[in-house]
Amino acid sequence: MAAELHVALVAADREVWSGEATLVVARTTSGDIGVMPGHQPLLGVLESGPVTIRTNDGGTVVAAVHGGFLSFADDKLSVLAEIAELSHEIDVQRAERALGRAKSDADAAAERRADVRLRAATAGR
Repeated sequence: MAAELHVALVAADREVWSGEATLVVARTTSGDIGVMPGHQPLLGVLESGPVTIRTNDGGTVVAAVHGGFLSFADDKLSVLAEIAELSHEIDVQRAERALGRAKSDADAAAERRADVRLRAATAGR
């Protein structure tokens, strides 16, 4: 039996996703990181970006994550986000409108959030 990685993706207001995975890719302040079973223990600060989870059954879960941190030890990965949305929960048209508003307002933070939401939504479909 292959080694398993237990993943819990939690936002401030809810558990977003939990299950077994073979790989998780996330963006941290140190750059993108991939975590697989057997990875060295780590603690990282998350930047806004998509989190991609490759599940044990061959599927893919993508979430837009904004802030927080991740912690890994003993094949358990906790992704604790300030805000997290699964790709299928994201309204693409609303995110596109938000991106347009952010660009016209020259709001870099809002532009980054909208861009992350759009990338997660399209990657997960």
